[in-house]
Amino acid sequence: MKQEALYRLYENGILSALDIHFSSFISRLVGGHVPELSLAAALVSSYTRQGHVCLDLSSVEGKELLKGENGIDPVVCPELNTWCKQLRKTGVVGNPGEYKPLILDDRSRLYLFRYWDYQERLADLITRRLSDTTVKSDIGILKEELTRLFPSEQVKDINWQRVAAFTALIKRFCVISGGPGTGKTSIVTAILGLLLKQAKPERLRIALIAPTGKAAAKLQKAIRSMKIKLSCPDSIKEAIPEEASTIHRLLGYIPNSPYFHYNAKNTLPVDVVVVDEASMVDLALMSKLIQALPLQARIILLGDKDQLASVEAGAVLGDICDTGAEHSFSQEFSKDCKEITGYTIHTQKNGASESEIRDCIIQLEKNYRFGSDSGIGAVSCAVNTGDSVHAIKLMKGQKYGDISWKNLPQPKDLTQVIKAAVMQGYGDYLRASDPFEVFQVFERFRILCALREGPYGVIAINYLVEQILKGEGLINPDRRWYPGRPVLITRNDYNLQLFNGDMGIVLSDPSVNNELRVFFYSTDGAFKKFHPLQLPEHETVYAMTVHKSQGSEFDKALLVLPDRESPVLTRELIYTGITRAKKSVEIWANERVFRFAVSRHIERTSGLRDALWSKKMG
Repeated sequence: MKQEALYRLYENGILSALDIHFSSFISRLVGGHVPELSLAAALVSSYTRQGHVCLDLSSVEGKELLKGENGIDPVVCPELNTWCKQLRKTGVVGNPGEYKPLILDDRSRLYLFRYWDYQERLADLITRRLSDTTVKSDIGILKEELTRLFPSEQVKDINWQRVAAFTALIKRFCVISGGPGTGKTSIVTAILGLLLKQAKPERLRIALIAPTGKAAAKLQKAIRSMKIKLSCPDSIKEAIPEEASTIHRLLGYIPNSPYFHYNAKNTLPVDVVVVDEASMVDLALMSKLIQALPLQARIILLGDKDQLASVEAGAVLGDICDTGAEHSFSQEFSKDCKEITGYTIHTQKNGASESEIRDCIIQLEKNYRFGSDSGIGAVSCAVNTGDSVHAIKLMKGQKYGDISWKNLPQPKDLTQVIKAAVMQGYGDYLRASDPFEVFQVFERFRILCALREGPYGVIAINYLVEQILKGEGLINPDRRWYPGRPVLITRNDYNLQLFNGDMGIVLSDPSVNNELRVFFYSTDGAFKKFHPLQLPEHETVYAMTVHKSQGSEFDKALLVLPDRESPVLTRELIYTGITRAKKSVEIWANERVFRFAVSRHIERTSGLRDALWSKKMG
């Protein structure tokens, strides 16, 4: 394969300029063009940009990347054995454990070194916590407290909240997974109360964190609300922390650097760390976080394993939970669970040996928000199981009032059709004057899109919304900065403490002669205000992508799908979009595209799942 082949891949949109430059850099390291290496380097760069942790060479061996035409040969990947042999001869491709630019493992997975290193360190530190048997609890007190805090409505039903609390109390690593409304935050509040009660007179150092400022604020608000209702002494309530922060802030971000103040050599002074919205955390950040924690610290991950994966590389929570596979608990764990919680949970069959991590993951079953009368709950379940036909039938039927279906209008009709939803969803916040009221009302509704580009993408929909609101005399979008403009930060600015995903609204500020400032609601309940020209990269956010909506909840949502198939359309995207709504959601789509989306899973290549689940119990 000649160097020109890579440029053909670039010209056809298969590779990016970054992929070509990285491939050229690797070629210079070996002193010239090695076809197998050049292609592998370009592809691993491309796959990492797409969210994969590595490139599985076996998945692309012999694959025709570009058809031949006009006498030019097609671009075809080499046969696997030949490819691997040639890569290992180059001197820049090492085995796991070696310090080389690229790492090729024994499963034909090719990594950029830093991503192999992130994965290896994360897997190792999680595994070391799994085998830690030093966590002790007062059995009698624990049994009594769990029964009191998590009573069973029926004796035969397993209260998975009680089992989750039990797991978090006896394990140094625990994952509590469940959809919106399954009570993850209420559980963790009770867990913190129990840990503090058992630790007396020792005081636990507890950190509450989330990947974005909005998610941290939501966690903080939930903890404050739940601890008031907690049945425990006031001294325990007072000891439960209320302040939550972003992961970056906890680790101590160093401006203009990928490094943090706290790391493997300078660990955080904490005993318990709760990570909310864990599905949003990418491999690099999760690895850096776990490395910065003392080995004896408890880690509790809260999240929804069925949600979209992080925007950056990796699907960490999905890999940890081995999403898509079914696992039973070990007999030893089941015995302890029966003794403490009173519940008999499913155990391994025929003495089968599996990884210890299976005893650390609890999936919450009961939904306290979406009950049997909830269309959102029923449709999201159908989507999760891949049953698009049933999902559409439910949305088109008359049984549920909280979810509905509308056939996707033509682009030329979109402004007229969407006007009513826009005025109902956004009219009130633009008439409000108090900043707190403005934010509260604005957060009730959002338009969610699958794509950024195209007639049904974020850019086009935001423009339509602005024109509709302008026509009603509510805004003046002819000026870039106008009162009421909602903006979403798209790049971290550590100096300003504004992070990707933070949402602000442009308002007149009486403290500076009513000049325009961009207000951001902070976790302490106050507002941060910035001159518009100070902001890092940002965009208008009447409509936002489903990816960007993760960690947010709205009373009502309008989910708009494109009119054609796209690689980003998956059941995880549909599920995430639907479950952003607390009260009602409307889906605009055509049936063919909806069925296509629900038929597809997110597939991100990594070795983390194997590293965690292939380690067998003795």
